[in-house]
Amino acid sequence: MEKFEKLTGIAAPMPLVNIDTDMIIPKQFLKTIKRSGLGVNLFDEMRYDDNGNEIPDFVLNKPQYRDAEILVAGDNFGCGSSREHAPWALKDFGIRSIISTSFADIFYNNCFKNGILPIILPKEAVDVLMKDAEKGSNARMTVDLENQTVTSSDGEVFSFELDSFKKHCLMNGLDDIGLTMEKAAAIDSFEAQASQARPWV
Repeated sequence: MEKFEKLTGIAAPMPLVNIDTDMIIPKQFLKTIKRSGLGVNLFDEMRYDDNGNEIPDFVLNKPQYRDAEILVAGDNFGCGSSREHAPWALKDFGIRSIISTSFADIFYNNCFKNGILPIILPKEAVDVLMKDAEKGSNARMTVDLENQTVTSSDGEVFSFELDSFKKHCLMNGLDDIGLTMEKAAAIDSFEAQASQARPWV
């Protein structure tokens, strides 16, 4: 998993509340078990019309936000069913951080397992960052995980809280498999001892 340390990029404003996982990646795209290739279908029903043409007014279809790496979103982002394809689609599109007042628990935890940093800030702070994101591609935000801050394009700094274990995992690029592999030597030692103690197994 890619390490997350510091990100400076374009932020796209999505002020909708209760953006659920079916809006993020509709159910018809859940057949794959690959983490790549889902970005094209991110927010599919909002991005495309019935003929598959882009809807120009949707934020990620606008030229200034096509390369967005940060989303500033409304309350309760990622609610609905617990599909891990939602963070897969966001990451495959290029989104590496999402800022909101709140997230659904399962989605929030799935983000960390897929290299995405979800940031919870008070409504007043999110409102400021939402307005900043509305400036377009010239307004770049900085997300600093080590110092746990978000800095607007105007230099306004907001601090966020984060569980130390989740922070460690993101900064070191450790998903569940990576965490297990950190213990590879201890696992090998245990297996060797178990094999000697119970050779019949």
